[in-house]
Amino acid sequence: MLFRSVKEWKNRVAELGCSMCRRMGYPETPAQLHHPRDGVGAGQRASDWLVIPLCEPHHTGSKGWHGTRDHFKLHSVNEWDLLADTIELVVRESP
Repeated sequence: MLFRSVKEWKNRVAELGCSMCRRMGYPETPAQLHHPRDGVGAGQRASDWLVIPLCEPHHTGSKGWHGTRDHFKLHSVNEWDLLADTIELVVRESP
């Protein structure tokens, strides 16, 4: 499937549900979009084409990505692993 706009891409990614929840066996958890920051300058964020779906607790919760990152450390997962999962899933599910 060819996405005609970044908005279409972001909508499709959000529809996947939280990447971390999916890894833990809880698919289709409502998600917010996280922009990876590793390798991006201070005060900047990654392109809107490079987004990861995360539920509120895994995104902005106290143990989430913008908190202590305990859930990610426990499962030895970083944001690039989740971005790769996201892209693979969108490609696999596209007609």
